[in-house]
Amino acid sequence: MRRFATVEELAAEVGHEVAVSDWLTITQERVNQFAVATDDSQWIHVDPERAKRESPFGGAIAHGFLTLSLLPKFIEQVIDLPPGSMSINYGLNKVRFPAPMLVGGRLRGRFSLLSLEGIENGIQTVWQVTMEIEGSDKPACVAESVLRKYF
Repeated sequence: MRRFATVEELAAEVGHEVAVSDWLTITQERVNQFAVATDDSQWIHVDPERAKRESPFGGAIAHGFLTLSLLPKFIEQVIDLPPGSMSINYGLNKVRFPAPMLVGGRLRGRFSLLSLEGIENGIQTVWQVTMEIEGSDKPACVAESVLRKYF
């Protein structure tokens, strides 16, 4: 866990990798729950036998947006921003899904601070987030995440 007591401490990390989360196994149960929550029950996600037989991936894969949705879990696990009244996910600048995340594989988040700027009553940070797949040269997701912290 990287803890930042002040904005100045965090600002010193602009341009650097700040933290890497623990690995998380992507289970079929998690994929199925995500499919129900999002009404996206495409067979490449929820039918492991068919996916093994018919897909080019050799098995069921997680939704790209499932890998993206784990970003808050991972960042909360490894980065403690300076104290304030609240934090919000302000959005994303760029998102790509370079490689499929096979069910049963492990995923983790790698966080680099791209920028930090003052906003009214707080700060806005932009993070380069790479959702790495264990044993793969290509990540499951690469995104620029914009977070705001209010004081």
